[in-house]
Amino acid sequence: MISYCTNVHPAEDLDGIRAQLARYAEPVRRRLGAGTLGVGLWLAAEVAAHLARDQAELARLRAELDDRGLAVRTLNAFPYRGFHDPVVKHRVYRPRWTEAGRLAYTLDCAEVLAGLLPDGAGGSISTLPLGWREPWSDTDDTAARHHLDRLATGLRRLEQRSGRRVRVAVEPEPGCVLDTVADALGWLKGTDPDYLGLCLDTCHLAVSFADAAETVRAIRAASVDIVKIQASAALHVDDPGDRQVRAELARYAEPRYLHQVRERAADGALTAADDLPEALAELPGDGPWRVHFHVPVHWEARGALRPTTDVLRTVLAEVEGPLPHVEVETYTWTVLPGPPADLAEGIAAELAFTQDLIDQRGCA
Repeated sequence: MISYCTNVHPAEDLDGIRAQLARYAEPVRRRLGAGTLGVGLWLAAEVAAHLARDQAELARLRAELDDRGLAVRTLNAFPYRGFHDPVVKHRVYRPRWTEAGRLAYTLDCAEVLAGLLPDGAGGSISTLPLGWREPWSDTDDTAARHHLDRLATGLRRLEQRSGRRVRVAVEPEPGCVLDTVADALGWLKGTDPDYLGLCLDTCHLAVSFADAAETVRAIRAASVDIVKIQASAALHVDDPGDRQVRAELARYAEPRYLHQVRERAADGALTAADDLPEALAELPGDGPWRVHFHVPVHWEARGALRPTTDVLRTVLAEVEGPLPHVEVETYTWTVLPGPPADLAEGIAAELAFTQDLIDQRGCA
């Protein structure tokens, strides 16, 4: 079962979460004609803490999910709070894994997920790649390792107490301490593989210009589990030096989220910019760009811009055996240029498209 990530909705209290289930999630399920729809919940820190400590409230939420034909097998615990504030940018990486607040939040999310999981199912939680790359010191690295070790201990105790295994998936992202999948594989050595693994976000992978098939093989060779795949697409443009193309790209330079950019030279070397306005002002535009802007995975090319959906297609095809949790994560619907979309219709179309890609695995 695939899920869609509810961080697209600006709900940061229980009433808002219930409203989004009624307004979006259940209508999406009906549009798809599905008996059950997977939802990857995002819970702001205060909501997660409340539900983790109020089992009666948690039971009521699970009952409502059941009544609406919705199932939760994964949570997104990357944003902490305020994910739909007017300006988010670098604040999405706070608190870092150096801070006790990040550990407490993630353990709260695990407690909630254990209470929401369908009987007999395991769960996954995606988390940030330690923090933004600067400032970061050896002392920070030691603190992050300490907190993730404590996280694994807490998840083991949760399983012993509840019978539910919840695993946390570290999600590499351009510009962060764990910028690439290779960075994450190196850092995950020595952590507890029963409870910690990798979240492979296909937008982030595309921005890094990594070969998707080789990346999946490298993960397999490292004996690190892909605990979760976030099905997402970046923007690709072949000729960012063209004036008209730059005008098209500028429409995506919105103020809420950070949109990291990578330019690839003819020799394969990458030049980086931390946001799209910076890229438009400073990068030479001599080679193709990939932009960290989660665009709908089912989009066709729009002028000179196209989504990197082929990266998602390759990852799904290369993963051997049963897929891990797959969560469609397009949180940018409300900041896309152009007229507002019918959000439920757009989410349903993305889910149907992604399910088709999954159904096509091994059919080529």
